[in-house]
Amino acid sequence: MDCENGTDVAEFVLLGFSSQPEEQPLYFLLFLLMYGAGLLGNVMMIILISLDARLQTPMYFLLRSLSMVDMGFISVTVPQMLAHIISTSKTIPFYSCMAQFFFFYVFGVTDLLMVSVMALDRYVAICNPLHYTTVMNQKVCGHLVAGCWIISTLHSMLHAGLLLRLSYRGDNHLAHFFCDHDPLLQLSCSDTSINETAIFFEGGLIILGPFVFIILTYVRIVVAVMRLSSSGRRKAFSTCGSHLTMVVLLYGAIIGVYFQPASSYSAQRGAVFAIMYTVITPMSNPYVYSLRNKDMKAAMKRLFSNCTDSCSSDRHLQRYP
Repeated sequence: MDCENGTDVAEFVLLGFSSQPEEQPLYFLLFLLMYGAGLLGNVMMIILISLDARLQTPMYFLLRSLSMVDMGFISVTVPQMLAHIISTSKTIPFYSCMAQFFFFYVFGVTDLLMVSVMALDRYVAICNPLHYTTVMNQKVCGHLVAGCWIISTLHSMLHAGLLLRLSYRGDNHLAHFFCDHDPLLQLSCSDTSINETAIFFEGGLIILGPFVFIILTYVRIVVAVMRLSSSGRRKAFSTCGSHLTMVVLLYGAIIGVYFQPASSYSAQRGAVFAIMYTVITPMSNPYVYSLRNKDMKAAMKRLFSNCTDSCSSDRHLQRYP
């Protein structure tokens, strides 16, 4: 990279996954289907929880909030990626790239914090069931969700500001399908030690802190569950199984990407992990929670039954005016 003689970068070229033209239609179809499935699943979760009176509980309030975050999370990167796959132009303006980075972090960190809040909800429900309605009421859940958004916004402002202080000259080819942290640091001509330090310490507090909290919470939950009857254990583990699955997928991918020195960053490995937490996890969340949840299945049947009855009634009225 010619940092001394190069001109300031006005736009970046996102290299994506593959430069082979014959592979582009397959990638486009695959990610279009995943994006559509993610939007459909999360919209269905929001509609079901909003309309069904039996789902007006703290757990489903948090699930609806998570679906809203997941919709934003998957929409920050995938639509642009689809447009670049079918377009000859793979560029993104410099400040649009920084804006994408900022919102990607806002939704991503909010997702992580929401997962830890859901772990707290499960802990109170299983370990202190008599105090559940008092501790996890609508007001408390609203404050917790608002706190997640505030913390993630401040976190994103810090790291976006640290990126803006760097200089980018010469090479503008970003080895990724969106504007992510490590590829941007790789292209910078400036000293990135402050950025890397912030990732390890402040980022570690924001990301690993909730992860440790989730682990400790589930240790307490397992201890409490083992004291229950066999039927109570099955119900408790069924409720927590979906949440734990998403925790492992989400945190495993993020730790694999971000908690490594920028000098050891691998574009190929980074892209694979990024697909896991930017596309697969937000797409899978609604299906994992709904398919394993009897209340959600029952709510879906009631919604479709009401829609069928309404349509039948409309046809009857039209036939006999």
